[in-house]
Amino acid sequence: MRLWDEELEGYREEARALLQHIPALAQFAADMDPVERAQAARKSFGETMQVEPSEAAELSTIPGPAGDLPVRIFRPKGEARGLFLHLHGGGWILGHPEMSDPSNQHLADDFDLAVVSVDYRLAPEYPYPAGPDDCETAAKWLLEKGPTEFGADRMFIGGESAGGHLTLVTALRIRDRLQAADRLLGLNLVFGWYDVNGTPSQRDNGGHKDVLDPDNLRFMVDCFTPGLSEEERRAPDISPLFANLEGLPPSLISVGGYDHLRDDSLFLAPLLAAANVDVELQVYPDSPHGFQGLPTQMAAASAVRTDIWLERVMKQAGI
Repeated sequence: MRLWDEELEGYREEARALLQHIPALAQFAADMDPVERAQAARKSFGETMQVEPSEAAELSTIPGPAGDLPVRIFRPKGEARGLFLHLHGGGWILGHPEMSDPSNQHLADDFDLAVVSVDYRLAPEYPYPAGPDDCETAAKWLLEKGPTEFGADRMFIGGESAGGHLTLVTALRIRDRLQAADRLLGLNLVFGWYDVNGTPSQRDNGGHKDVLDPDNLRFMVDCFTPGLSEEERRAPDISPLFANLEGLPPSLISVGGYDHLRDDSLFLAPLLAAANVDVELQVYPDSPHGFQGLPTQMAAASAVRTDIWLERVMKQAGI
């Protein structure tokens, strides 16, 4: 079984050549206070991952579990074909919605989707279930307000890394708590994190250069789920790889071959298929975590293939 086609095979040399230029997460002393270490990581991350915020973004808030919940909204120029809830990455401890302004504006401009990106609470200051609760609240608000606020009532959810984790958790909550799985159009699961106890590649990705590393991965999990045992971390609301996946909408899973979170995607795809979910797995060889932000043909191919998937799902849904 081949995991990629001839086009992607042809981009491998360029992908490998650029690996030396990718930044790694900063290393900090293991005995450093978790809050101070997370704050230092945010500062380092912000210095290396600078994105010019889009002037098209509309800053707003919605009622959240702990007060006003900030969101960034991108409206299509005309009538919305659908809704898109975006959940940013950052290992539950860092990151912000502005990181994905370019892709979220693309969804609004080129697919006529009304996009809401959530600035959910971060660990370790706000550990589980704060982040997932914020995302569920935003999903509920968007489903309720979508018809009147944006003129659409069906929703995609998508996110990267920890945002992929939150995407799947939020979809499961919509299915089980809100009884609204029929309102979901699709899930865009981008190099997500689905077993926080650690799949094989989280521990060892073959020694390849990657943004992530095992020490920082474990630190992020400890911040997100402090004091929980391995068994408690297998709860589907924490590690959705253990969930009943039936009844979920069409799902796109994208991951790089050198990503420390590679196996999370490789394990999830057949489980979704076994649950009779329309799932498409896209593996990008010799590519690290976050490869879509690199100036490579591999990243460009990923963007095109994601657009093709989005359009296919929307047409199948009749919108």
